[in-house]
Amino acid sequence: MTSSAVFSALSRYGWDDSWAEQFSAYDSEGLLAGRVLRVDRGQCDVITVDGVLRADTAFVTPHDPLRVVCTGDWVAVEPGGNPRYVRTYLPRRTAFVRSTSSKRSEGQILAANVDHAVIAVSLALELDLGRIERFLALAWESGAQPVVVLTKADLVPDPVTLAHLVQDVETAAPGVPVLTVSSTLGEGLDVLAALLADGTSVLLGQSGAGKSTLANALLGEDVMDVQAARDVDGKGRHTTTTRNLLALPGGGVLIDTPGLRGVGLWDAETGVGQVFSEIEELAAECRFQDCAHVAEPGCAVLAAVDSGDLAERRLDSYRKLLRENQRIVAKTDARVRAEIRRDWKRKGAEGRAAMEAKRGRLS
Repeated sequence: MTSSAVFSALSRYGWDDSWAEQFSAYDSEGLLAGRVLRVDRGQCDVITVDGVLRADTAFVTPHDPLRVVCTGDWVAVEPGGNPRYVRTYLPRRTAFVRSTSSKRSEGQILAANVDHAVIAVSLALELDLGRIERFLALAWESGAQPVVVLTKADLVPDPVTLAHLVQDVETAAPGVPVLTVSSTLGEGLDVLAALLADGTSVLLGQSGAGKSTLANALLGEDVMDVQAARDVDGKGRHTTTTRNLLALPGGGVLIDTPGLRGVGLWDAETGVGQVFSEIEELAAECRFQDCAHVAEPGCAVLAAVDSGDLAERRLDSYRKLLRENQRIVAKTDARVRAEIRRDWKRKGAEGRAAMEAKRGRLS
């Protein structure tokens, strides 16, 4: 198969010279290049120069759940066979990973080779800024550029109220585009489509956030099933049950995902730091290098809270996500576990010393 034919068939799905160079060794073996459109129970649909093929992933199913084939992967597929197999996938440029809801300390990869992480947030409900920050931390950690899309903007007809909501989200998402859209009225879709026209985007959010409706609006047709959200809490059913990669008519590709009830961090310390960049900058001015920003003298972060320059909610959210991430990492990293134990002992010793000093003053 000529390289020009491959480019013609796969360029709209993100194929480029860099992918072609990485695939050259498999090309000489007669394998087909393709991109995974969806994965379902050990089988996957792959777009290739020969069209969409069904392939088995048994050859690429290691014990590490982060190394299984996932939507967005570029793979080498056997040209024939019954069943035909995916032989391998090319090294990922980016990967969106969260921790699983199980107690086994495993990560779950949701999408690979993503350029934009689109976080859909419904304006039908009260904004949960902490949850948005959590999504953003995972998005930054993945290597993708986050975008927050406030859906169902038609439910907030007052422009002043809408502007305040956008401002609240922008404060929680420094350096991140925040867009408002109404899939029902078609408002804001042109701006979002232009942003997503270059590269691969993954659509994330809770059930009921309007992801499937938004995906249909961007695609210009009803590809994804849509169900109404419950009036009582604004939540919807999982209308999307698998992750699907779809080519957008204006360019770029979109990976739609099921609604996420749990969004656990997975080794996302860098991502957390990116979300709370203003706190990280303030921390550099603290008197002590290992300042925990709790009660230490000369803490620039606490001074900013006292002056009103930093919202206390932001600091609480920052601490919470760092603690959670540390617990996740500690489950698989003995060094981090040892550091946590040393920290506990240090804090315990400081607490005992403070109590003894207090007793001494009272006696």
